[in-house]
Amino acid sequence: MTQQLAVAKPTAAKTTVTASPRPAGAATATTGAAPAGVASLGTAGLATLLLGAFLTMLDFFIVNVALPTIDQDLAAGPAVLELVAAGYGIAFAVLLVLGGRLGDIFGRRRLFTAGAAAFALTSLACGLAPDAWTLVAARAAQGASAALLIPQVLGTITAATHGARRGRALSVYGAVGGIAVVIGQVLGGILVAADVFGTGWRSVFLINVPCALLALVLAVRYVPENRAERAARVDVPGTVLLAAALLTLLVPLMEGRTAGWPLWSWVLLALFPAFATAFVLVERRTERNGGSPLVPPTMLRIPEMRRGLGIALPFFAGFGGFMFVIAVALQQGLHLTPVAAGWALVPMAVGYFVASLAGPRLIGRFGSRVLTAGALVQATGLATLAATVLADWAHFSPLRMVPGVALAGIGQGLIGTPLFRVVLSKVPADRAGVGSGVLATGQQSSLALGVATLGSLFLALSPTLGTDRALALCLGIQLLGALTILGLTLRLPRSIG
Repeated sequence: MTQQLAVAKPTAAKTTVTASPRPAGAATATTGAAPAGVASLGTAGLATLLLGAFLTMLDFFIVNVALPTIDQDLAAGPAVLELVAAGYGIAFAVLLVLGGRLGDIFGRRRLFTAGAAAFALTSLACGLAPDAWTLVAARAAQGASAALLIPQVLGTITAATHGARRGRALSVYGAVGGIAVVIGQVLGGILVAADVFGTGWRSVFLINVPCALLALVLAVRYVPENRAERAARVDVPGTVLLAAALLTLLVPLMEGRTAGWPLWSWVLLALFPAFATAFVLVERRTERNGGSPLVPPTMLRIPEMRRGLGIALPFFAGFGGFMFVIAVALQQGLHLTPVAAGWALVPMAVGYFVASLAGPRLIGRFGSRVLTAGALVQATGLATLAATVLADWAHFSPLRMVPGVALAGIGQGLIGTPLFRVVLSKVPADRAGVGSGVLATGQQSSLALGVATLGSLFLALSPTLGTDRALALCLGIQLLGALTILGLTLRLPRSIG
Protein backbone atom coordinates (compact mmCIF):
# COMPACT_ATOMS: atom_id res chain seq x y z
CA MET A 1 0.00 0.00 0.00
CA THR A 2 2.88 2.37 0.75
CA GLN A 3 4.16 1.84 -2.76
CA GLN A 4 0.72 2.41 -4.23
CA LEU A 5 0.28 5.69 -2.40
CA ALA A 6 3.67 6.94 -3.48
CA VAL A 7 2.67 6.76 -7.12
CA ALA A 8 2.37 10.25 -8.57
CA LYS A 9 -0.42 9.53 -11.04
CA PRO A 10 -3.25 6.99 -11.05
CA THR A 11 -3.09 4.14 -13.50
CA ALA A 12 -5.92 2.42 -15.24
CA ALA A 13 -5.27 -0.94 -13.64
CA LYS A 14 -6.06 0.25 -10.17
CA THR A 15 -9.69 1.12 -10.64
CA THR A 16 -12.41 -0.94 -12.26
CA VAL A 17 -14.95 1.19 -14.09
CA THR A 18 -17.85 -0.07 -16.15
CA ALA A 19 -19.89 2.12 -18.43
CA SER A 20 -23.58 2.65 -18.06
CA PRO A 21 -25.64 3.11 -21.21
CA ARG A 22 -25.40 6.50 -22.88
CA PRO A 23 -27.39 7.96 -25.71
CA ALA A 24 -25.75 8.62 -29.03
CA GLY A 25 -23.60 11.71 -28.93
CA ALA A 26 -23.03 11.59 -25.18
CA ALA A 27 -19.56 10.10 -25.42
CA THR A 28 -16.78 12.02 -23.75
CA ALA A 29 -14.20 13.77 -25.84
CA THR A 30 -10.91 11.97 -26.10
CA THR A 31 -8.93 14.93 -24.81
CA GLY A 32 -8.63 14.58 -21.07
CA ALA A 33 -10.52 11.29 -21.06
CA ALA A 34 -9.92 8.61 -18.47
CA PRO A 35 -7.06 6.15 -19.04
CA ALA A 36 -7.46 3.34 -21.55
CA GLY A 37 -9.90 0.68 -20.39
CA VAL A 38 -11.67 3.06 -18.03
CA ALA A 39 -15.11 4.42 -18.91
CA SER A 40 -15.06 8.21 -18.99
CA LEU A 41 -17.48 10.36 -17.05
CA GLY A 42 -19.62 12.25 -19.57
CA THR A 43 -21.10 15.70 -19.20
CA ALA A 44 -24.51 14.36 -18.17
CA GLY A 45 -22.88 12.12 -15.57
CA LEU A 46 -20.86 15.00 -14.16
CA ALA A 47 -23.98 17.17 -13.96
CA THR A 48 -25.76 14.37 -12.10
CA LEU A 49 -22.96 14.04 -9.57
CA LEU A 50 -22.87 17.79 -9.07
CA LEU A 51 -26.63 17.83 -8.44
CA GLY A 52 -26.12 15.36 -5.60
CA ALA A 53 -23.22 17.36 -4.22
CA PHE A 54 -25.21 20.60 -4.44
CA LEU A 55 -28.10 19.16 -2.42
CA THR A 56 -25.92 17.88 0.42
CA MET A 57 -23.96 21.15 0.68
CA LEU A 58 -27.09 23.27 0.40
CA ASP A 59 -28.70 21.56 3.38
CA PHE A 60 -25.90 22.52 5.73
CA PHE A 61 -27.05 26.16 5.49
CA ILE A 62 -30.61 26.23 4.17
CA VAL A 63 -32.03 25.43 7.60
CA ASN A 64 -30.43 28.46 9.31
CA VAL A 65 -33.06 30.99 8.26
CA ALA A 66 -35.88 28.55 9.10
CA LEU A 67 -34.83 28.02 12.73
CA PRO A 68 -36.98 30.82 14.25
CA THR A 69 -40.07 29.46 12.48
CA ILE A 70 -39.23 25.91 13.60
CA ASP A 71 -38.92 27.17 17.18
CA GLN A 72 -42.33 28.83 16.93
CA ASP A 73 -44.04 25.82 15.42
CA LEU A 74 -42.46 23.02 17.48
CA ALA A 75 -41.56 24.91 20.69
CA ALA A 76 -38.04 23.59 20.29
CA GLY A 77 -36.00 25.96 22.46
CA PRO A 78 -32.44 27.19 21.82
CA ALA A 79 -30.58 23.98 22.74
CA VAL A 80 -32.75 21.75 20.53
CA LEU A 81 -32.53 24.25 17.67
CA GLU A 82 -28.74 24.01 17.88
CA LEU A 83 -29.08 20.25 17.53
CA VAL A 84 -31.33 20.65 14.48
CA ALA A 85 -28.54 22.62 12.83
CA ALA A 86 -25.63 20.68 14.32
CA GLY A 87 -26.98 17.13 14.00
CA TYR A 88 -26.70 17.21 10.22
CA GLY A 89 -23.15 18.55 10.18
CA ILE A 90 -21.86 16.23 12.89
CA ALA A 91 -23.27 13.05 11.30
CA PHE A 92 -22.06 14.26 7.91
CA ALA A 93 -18.49 14.86 9.10
CA VAL A 94 -18.23 11.72 11.24
CA LEU A 95 -19.27 9.27 8.51
CA LEU A 96 -17.70 10.82 5.40
CA VAL A 97 -14.49 8.80 5.36
CA LEU A 98 -16.44 5.60 5.95
CA GLY A 99 -18.70 6.56 3.03
CA GLY A 100 -15.66 6.92 0.80
CA ARG A 101 -14.34 3.52 1.86
CA LEU A 102 -17.69 1.83 1.21
CA GLY A 103 -17.73 3.35 -2.28
CA ASP A 104 -14.28 1.90 -2.94
CA ILE A 105 -15.53 -1.53 -1.89
CA PHE A 106 -19.08 -1.80 -3.24
CA GLY A 107 -18.99 0.63 -6.16
CA ARG A 108 -19.29 4.39 -6.16
CA ARG A 109 -22.38 4.62 -8.37
CA ARG A 110 -24.15 2.07 -6.18
CA LEU A 111 -23.36 4.07 -3.05
CA PHE A 112 -24.32 7.33 -4.77
CA THR A 113 -27.75 5.99 -5.70
CA ALA A 114 -28.21 4.49 -2.23
CA GLY A 115 -27.20 7.80 -0.66
CA ALA A 116 -29.59 9.74 -2.94
CA ALA A 117 -32.48 7.43 -2.02
CA ALA A 118 -31.66 7.74 1.69
CA PHE A 119 -31.33 11.52 1.37
CA ALA A 120 -34.80 11.72 -0.20
CA LEU A 121 -36.34 9.57 2.56
CA THR A 122 -34.64 11.39 5.42
CA SER A 123 -35.54 14.78 3.91
CA LEU A 124 -39.15 13.62 3.80
CA ALA A 125 -38.87 12.57 7.46
CA CYS A 126 -37.53 16.05 8.33
CA GLY A 127 -40.38 17.72 6.46
CA LEU A 128 -43.01 15.59 8.20
CA ALA A 129 -41.46 15.65 11.70
CA PRO A 130 -44.26 16.04 14.30
CA ASP A 131 -42.01 17.34 17.08
CA ALA A 132 -38.58 18.84 17.67
CA TRP A 133 -36.77 15.69 18.79
CA THR A 134 -38.04 13.73 15.79
CA LEU A 135 -36.65 16.50 13.61
CA VAL A 136 -33.27 16.27 15.37
CA ALA A 137 -33.13 12.51 14.72
CA ALA A 138 -34.19 12.94 11.09
CA ARG A 139 -31.56 15.64 10.57
CA ALA A 140 -28.83 13.34 11.90
CA ALA A 141 -30.04 10.58 9.57
CA GLN A 142 -30.07 13.07 6.70
CA GLY A 143 -26.43 13.94 7.46
CA ALA A 144 -25.53 10.24 7.49
CA SER A 145 -27.12 9.74 4.06
CA ALA A 146 -25.22 12.77 2.74
CA ALA A 147 -22.02 11.12 3.98
CA LEU A 148 -22.80 8.10 1.78
CA LEU A 149 -23.44 10.29 -1.25
CA ILE A 150 -20.83 13.05 -1.33
CA PRO A 151 -17.57 10.99 -1.32
CA GLN A 152 -18.78 9.14 -4.41
CA VAL A 153 -18.89 12.45 -6.30
CA LEU A 154 -15.23 13.27 -5.78
CA GLY A 155 -14.26 9.59 -5.98
CA THR A 156 -15.92 9.11 -9.36
CA ILE A 157 -14.48 12.35 -10.76
CA THR A 158 -11.00 11.26 -9.66
CA ALA A 159 -11.35 7.71 -10.98
CA ALA A 160 -13.28 8.30 -14.23
CA THR A 161 -11.63 11.46 -15.55
CA HIS A 162 -8.05 12.32 -16.35
CA GLY A 163 -5.81 15.24 -17.16
CA ALA A 164 -7.40 18.55 -18.11
CA ARG A 165 -10.92 17.13 -17.89
CA ARG A 166 -10.39 16.08 -14.29
CA GLY A 167 -9.04 19.53 -13.48
CA ARG A 168 -12.07 21.21 -15.00
CA ALA A 169 -14.47 18.84 -13.23
CA LEU A 170 -12.86 19.45 -9.84
CA SER A 171 -12.93 23.20 -10.49
CA VAL A 172 -16.66 23.06 -11.22
CA TYR A 173 -17.17 20.96 -8.07
CA GLY A 174 -15.43 23.64 -6.01
CA ALA A 175 -17.62 26.32 -7.58
CA VAL A 176 -20.80 24.35 -6.88
CA GLY A 177 -19.83 23.97 -3.23
CA GLY A 178 -19.31 27.68 -2.67
CA ILE A 179 -22.44 28.73 -4.53
CA ALA A 180 -24.55 26.15 -2.67
CA VAL A 181 -23.60 27.79 0.64
CA VAL A 182 -24.79 31.22 -0.46
CA ILE A 183 -27.88 29.97 -2.29
CA GLY A 184 -28.83 27.99 0.82
CA GLN A 185 -29.24 31.24 2.76
CA VAL A 186 -31.26 32.88 -0.04
CA LEU A 187 -33.44 29.89 -0.92
CA GLY A 188 -34.23 29.09 2.70
CA GLY A 189 -35.59 32.58 3.28
CA ILE A 190 -37.63 32.52 0.08
CA LEU A 191 -39.20 29.13 0.85
CA VAL A 192 -40.12 30.05 4.41
CA ALA A 193 -41.63 33.35 3.28
CA ALA A 194 -43.51 31.74 0.37
CA ASP A 195 -45.18 29.19 2.71
CA VAL A 196 -45.87 26.90 -0.26
CA PHE A 197 -49.16 25.01 0.33
CA GLY A 198 -48.95 26.02 3.98
CA THR A 199 -45.76 23.99 4.52
CA GLY A 200 -43.78 26.90 6.03
CA TRP A 201 -40.36 25.77 7.25
CA ARG A 202 -41.03 22.18 6.14
CA SER A 203 -40.55 23.18 2.51
CA VAL A 204 -36.80 23.66 3.05
CA PHE A 205 -36.61 19.88 3.54
CA LEU A 206 -39.37 18.70 1.23
CA ILE A 207 -37.78 20.40 -1.78
CA ASN A 208 -34.95 17.87 -1.52
CA VAL A 209 -37.19 14.87 -2.17
CA PRO A 210 -37.84 15.28 -5.92
CA CYS A 211 -34.32 16.62 -6.52
CA ALA A 212 -32.65 13.64 -4.81
CA LEU A 213 -34.89 11.17 -6.67
CA LEU A 214 -33.98 12.89 -9.94
CA ALA A 215 -30.28 12.51 -9.13
CA LEU A 216 -30.86 8.81 -8.42
CA VAL A 217 -32.59 8.18 -11.77
CA LEU A 218 -30.00 10.13 -13.74
CA ALA A 219 -27.12 8.36 -11.98
CA VAL A 220 -28.38 4.95 -13.10
CA ARG A 221 -28.44 6.24 -16.67
CA TYR A 222 -25.35 8.41 -16.97
CA VAL A 223 -22.80 7.70 -14.21
CA PRO A 224 -20.30 4.88 -14.86
CA GLU A 225 -19.83 2.33 -12.10
CA ASN A 226 -16.34 2.34 -10.60
CA ARG A 227 -14.63 0.93 -7.55
CA ALA A 228 -11.21 -0.01 -6.22
CA GLU A 229 -9.98 -3.21 -7.86
CA ARG A 230 -8.54 -4.50 -4.59
CA ALA A 231 -11.35 -3.98 -2.11
CA ALA A 232 -10.21 -3.27 1.45
CA ARG A 233 -12.00 -4.14 4.64
CA VAL A 234 -13.75 -1.47 6.66
CA ASP A 235 -11.43 -0.24 9.40
CA VAL A 236 -13.75 -0.59 12.40
CA PRO A 237 -11.32 0.62 15.12
CA GLY A 238 -10.31 3.60 12.99
CA THR A 239 -13.92 4.46 12.21
CA VAL A 240 -14.92 4.35 15.89
CA LEU A 241 -11.94 6.45 17.01
CA LEU A 242 -12.42 9.04 14.26
CA ALA A 243 -16.10 9.34 15.16
CA ALA A 244 -15.21 9.72 18.85
CA ALA A 245 -12.59 12.39 18.09
CA LEU A 246 -14.92 14.46 15.90
CA LEU A 247 -17.86 14.12 18.30
CA THR A 248 -15.84 15.13 21.36
CA LEU A 249 -14.69 18.24 19.50
CA LEU A 250 -17.80 19.32 17.58
CA VAL A 251 -20.59 18.51 20.06
CA PRO A 252 -19.30 20.69 22.93
CA LEU A 253 -18.29 23.51 20.57
CA MET A 254 -21.75 23.55 19.01
CA GLU A 255 -23.82 22.84 22.12
CA GLY A 256 -21.68 24.11 24.99
CA ARG A 257 -22.54 27.80 24.68
CA THR A 258 -26.30 27.19 24.42
CA ALA A 259 -26.20 24.86 27.45
CA GLY A 260 -24.10 27.31 29.51
CA TRP A 261 -20.83 25.35 29.24
CA PRO A 262 -21.70 22.59 31.71
CA LEU A 263 -19.14 20.10 33.03
CA TRP A 264 -19.87 17.51 30.32
CA SER A 265 -18.81 19.97 27.59
CA TRP A 266 -15.39 20.46 29.18
CA VAL A 267 -14.98 16.72 29.77
CA LEU A 268 -15.65 16.03 26.08
CA LEU A 269 -13.19 18.70 24.97
CA ALA A 270 -10.57 17.21 27.30
CA LEU A 271 -11.14 13.77 25.75
CA PHE A 272 -10.64 15.05 22.18
CA PRO A 273 -6.79 15.00 22.22
CA ALA A 274 -6.80 11.45 23.62
CA PHE A 275 -9.14 10.11 20.93
CA ALA A 276 -7.28 11.99 18.18
CA THR A 277 -3.92 10.60 19.35
CA ALA A 278 -5.34 7.08 19.62
CA PHE A 279 -6.74 7.37 16.08
CA VAL A 280 -3.35 8.36 14.66
CA LEU A 281 -1.55 5.53 16.50
CA VAL A 282 -4.10 2.90 15.46
CA GLU A 283 -3.99 3.99 11.81
CA ARG A 284 -0.19 3.86 11.77
CA ARG A 285 -0.18 0.40 13.33
CA THR A 286 -2.84 -0.89 10.94
CA GLU A 287 -0.91 0.26 7.89
CA ARG A 288 2.41 -1.00 9.30
CA ASN A 289 0.84 -4.45 9.76
CA GLY A 290 -0.37 -4.55 6.15
CA GLY A 291 -3.99 -3.66 6.91
CA SER A 292 -6.23 -1.04 5.32
CA PRO A 293 -6.55 1.99 7.61
CA LEU A 294 -9.48 4.35 7.25
CA VAL A 295 -7.09 7.26 6.64
CA PRO A 296 -3.77 5.83 5.38
CA PRO A 297 -0.96 7.86 6.99
CA THR A 298 1.09 7.49 3.80
CA MET A 299 -1.67 9.31 1.92
CA LEU A 300 -1.13 12.31 4.17
CA ARG A 301 2.53 12.25 3.18
CA ILE A 302 1.57 13.27 -0.34
CA PRO A 303 2.69 16.93 -0.27
CA GLU A 304 -0.25 18.22 -2.32
CA MET A 305 -2.81 16.57 -0.03
CA ARG A 306 -1.09 17.61 3.19
CA ARG A 307 -0.61 21.23 2.15
CA GLY A 308 -4.04 21.45 0.54
CA LEU A 309 -5.71 20.21 3.73
CA GLY A 310 -3.70 22.82 5.66
CA ILE A 311 -5.28 25.51 3.48
CA ALA A 312 -8.74 23.91 3.66
CA LEU A 313 -8.97 24.25 7.47
CA PRO A 314 -8.77 28.08 7.74
CA PHE A 315 -10.57 28.56 4.42
CA PHE A 316 -13.70 26.55 5.21
CA ALA A 317 -13.72 27.50 8.89
CA GLY A 318 -13.69 31.17 7.92
CA PHE A 319 -16.30 30.61 5.21
CA GLY A 320 -18.70 28.77 7.52
CA GLY A 321 -18.23 31.27 10.33
CA PHE A 322 -18.73 34.24 8.02
CA MET A 323 -22.00 32.91 6.58
CA PHE A 324 -23.44 32.31 10.05
CA VAL A 325 -22.27 35.57 11.61
CA ILE A 326 -23.34 37.82 8.72
CA ALA A 327 -26.80 36.21 8.60
CA VAL A 328 -27.33 36.78 12.35
CA ALA A 329 -25.91 40.32 12.21
CA LEU A 330 -28.18 41.34 9.35
CA GLN A 331 -31.32 39.86 10.92
CA GLN A 332 -30.73 40.79 14.57
CA GLY A 333 -28.61 43.91 14.11
CA LEU A 334 -30.30 45.51 11.09
CA HIS A 335 -33.64 43.70 11.55
CA LEU A 336 -33.72 42.54 7.95
CA THR A 337 -36.09 39.74 6.97
CA PRO A 338 -34.55 36.33 6.15
CA VAL A 339 -35.20 36.98 2.46
CA ALA A 340 -33.50 40.37 2.52
CA ALA A 341 -30.56 38.99 4.50
CA GLY A 342 -30.14 36.21 1.95
CA TRP A 343 -30.27 38.59 -1.01
CA ALA A 344 -27.57 40.74 0.60
CA LEU A 345 -25.13 37.89 -0.10
CA VAL A 346 -25.96 37.59 -3.80
CA PRO A 347 -22.94 39.77 -4.79
CA MET A 348 -20.73 37.24 -3.03
CA ALA A 349 -22.32 34.38 -4.98
CA VAL A 350 -21.87 36.29 -8.26
CA GLY A 351 -18.22 37.01 -7.44
CA TYR A 352 -17.59 33.40 -6.50
CA PHE A 353 -19.26 32.14 -9.67
CA VAL A 354 -17.35 34.50 -11.99
CA ALA A 355 -14.03 33.61 -10.34
CA SER A 356 -14.87 29.91 -10.60
CA LEU A 357 -15.58 30.18 -14.34
CA ALA A 358 -12.23 31.90 -14.90
CA GLY A 359 -10.42 29.55 -12.51
CA PRO A 360 -9.46 26.66 -14.84
CA ARG A 361 -8.00 29.01 -17.47
CA LEU A 362 -6.12 31.01 -14.83
CA ILE A 363 -4.79 27.85 -13.18
CA GLY A 364 -3.50 26.60 -16.53
CA ARG A 365 -1.55 29.83 -16.95
CA PHE A 366 -0.50 30.79 -13.42
CA GLY A 367 -0.75 27.52 -11.46
CA SER A 368 -0.99 27.71 -7.67
CA ARG A 369 -0.40 31.47 -7.69
CA VAL A 370 -4.12 31.73 -8.42
CA LEU A 371 -4.74 30.68 -4.81
CA THR A 372 -2.23 33.30 -3.63
CA ALA A 373 -4.06 35.99 -5.59
CA GLY A 374 -7.37 34.72 -4.22
CA ALA A 375 -6.14 35.05 -0.64
CA LEU A 376 -5.08 38.65 -1.32
CA VAL A 377 -8.42 39.54 -2.90
CA GLN A 378 -10.36 37.86 -0.10
CA ALA A 379 -8.32 39.71 2.53
CA THR A 380 -9.01 43.00 0.74
CA GLY A 381 -12.74 42.26 0.66
CA LEU A 382 -12.87 41.38 4.36
CA ALA A 383 -10.91 44.51 5.31
CA THR A 384 -13.23 46.64 3.14
CA LEU A 385 -16.32 45.13 4.73
CA ALA A 386 -14.96 45.56 8.28
CA ALA A 387 -14.11 49.20 7.56
CA THR A 388 -17.63 49.77 6.18
CA VAL A 389 -19.17 48.24 9.30
CA LEU A 390 -17.13 50.43 11.66
CA ALA A 391 -17.50 53.63 9.61
CA ASP A 392 -21.27 54.09 9.90
CA TRP A 393 -23.25 51.17 11.29
CA ALA A 394 -26.37 53.31 11.69
CA HIS A 395 -26.63 53.60 7.90
CA PHE A 396 -25.14 50.20 7.06
CA SER A 397 -27.16 48.39 4.40
CA PRO A 398 -26.91 45.52 1.90
CA LEU A 399 -26.04 48.11 -0.78
CA ARG A 400 -23.03 49.33 1.22
CA MET A 401 -21.92 45.72 1.65
CA VAL A 402 -21.54 45.15 -2.10
CA PRO A 403 -17.83 46.08 -2.56
CA GLY A 404 -16.67 44.05 0.43
CA VAL A 405 -18.75 40.92 -0.12
CA ALA A 406 -18.15 40.94 -3.90
CA LEU A 407 -14.36 41.07 -3.41
CA ALA A 408 -14.56 38.39 -0.71
CA GLY A 409 -16.59 36.19 -3.06
CA ILE A 410 -14.10 36.61 -5.90
CA GLY A 411 -11.22 35.74 -3.58
CA GLN A 412 -13.04 32.70 -2.20
CA GLY A 413 -13.77 31.50 -5.74
CA LEU A 414 -10.09 31.77 -6.67
CA ILE A 415 -9.16 29.70 -3.60
CA GLY A 416 -11.99 27.19 -3.35
CA THR A 417 -12.13 26.26 -7.02
CA PRO A 418 -8.52 25.03 -7.43
CA LEU A 419 -8.22 23.75 -3.86
CA PHE A 420 -9.90 20.43 -4.70
CA ARG A 421 -7.51 20.00 -7.62
CA VAL A 422 -4.54 20.58 -5.33
CA VAL A 423 -5.63 18.08 -2.68
CA LEU A 424 -6.65 15.28 -5.07
CA SER A 425 -4.18 15.83 -7.90
CA LYS A 426 -1.76 13.06 -6.86
CA VAL A 427 -4.16 10.67 -5.11
CA PRO A 428 -4.00 7.22 -6.78
CA ALA A 429 -7.22 6.14 -8.50
CA ASP A 430 -7.67 3.06 -6.28
CA ARG A 431 -7.75 5.35 -3.23
CA ALA A 432 -10.00 7.95 -4.82
CA GLY A 433 -12.86 7.25 -2.41
CA VAL A 434 -10.64 7.48 0.65
CA GLY A 435 -8.96 10.65 -0.59
CA SER A 436 -12.27 12.33 -1.37
CA GLY A 437 -13.67 11.23 1.99
CA VAL A 438 -10.72 12.75 3.84
CA LEU A 439 -11.12 16.01 1.93
CA ALA A 440 -14.88 16.17 2.44
CA THR A 441 -14.48 15.39 6.16
CA GLY A 442 -11.99 18.24 6.45
CA GLN A 443 -14.40 20.52 4.59
CA GLN A 444 -17.47 19.72 6.70
CA SER A 445 -15.58 19.63 10.00
CA SER A 446 -14.02 23.01 9.24
CA LEU A 447 -17.37 24.54 8.27
CA ALA A 448 -18.85 23.29 11.56
CA LEU A 449 -15.80 24.48 13.50
CA GLY A 450 -16.10 27.95 11.98
CA VAL A 451 -19.80 28.20 12.86
CA ALA A 452 -19.11 27.00 16.40
CA THR A 453 -16.12 29.25 17.13
CA LEU A 454 -16.84 32.48 15.25
CA GLY A 455 -20.58 32.09 15.83
CA SER A 456 -20.18 31.61 19.58
CA LEU A 457 -17.73 34.52 19.79
CA PHE A 458 -20.12 36.85 17.94
CA LEU A 459 -23.14 35.86 20.00
CA ALA A 460 -21.18 36.22 23.23
CA LEU A 461 -19.72 39.66 22.42
CA SER A 462 -22.53 41.40 20.55
CA PRO A 463 -24.63 42.18 23.68
CA THR A 464 -21.72 44.06 25.28
CA LEU A 465 -19.66 45.35 22.34
CA GLY A 466 -22.58 45.94 20.01
CA THR A 467 -23.38 44.17 16.76
CA ASP A 468 -21.04 46.36 14.69
CA ARG A 469 -17.90 45.85 16.77
CA ALA A 470 -18.55 42.16 17.33
CA LEU A 471 -19.02 41.70 13.57
CA ALA A 472 -15.87 43.71 12.78
CA LEU A 473 -13.89 41.59 15.26
CA CYS A 474 -15.07 38.36 13.61
CA LEU A 475 -14.20 39.77 10.19
CA GLY A 476 -10.76 40.65 11.53
CA ILE A 477 -10.23 37.07 12.70
CA GLN A 478 -11.25 35.78 9.29
CA LEU A 479 -8.85 38.31 7.74
CA LEU A 480 -6.02 36.72 9.76
CA GLY A 481 -7.14 33.37 8.36
CA ALA A 482 -6.93 34.75 4.81
CA LEU A 483 -3.39 35.97 5.47
CA THR A 484 -2.51 32.52 6.84
CA ILE A 485 -3.84 30.99 3.63
CA LEU A 486 -1.72 33.47 1.67
CA GLY A 487 1.42 32.21 3.39
CA LEU A 488 0.48 28.54 2.91
CA THR A 489 -0.19 28.96 -0.82
CA LEU A 490 3.39 30.12 -1.33
CA ARG A 491 4.54 26.62 -0.28
CA LEU A 492 2.52 24.87 -2.97
CA PRO A 493 4.23 23.68 -6.16
CA ARG A 494 3.71 26.23 -8.96
CA SER A 495 2.16 23.64 -11.30
CA ILE A 496 -1.15 22.01 -10.37
CA GLY A 497 -1.86 18.59 -11.88
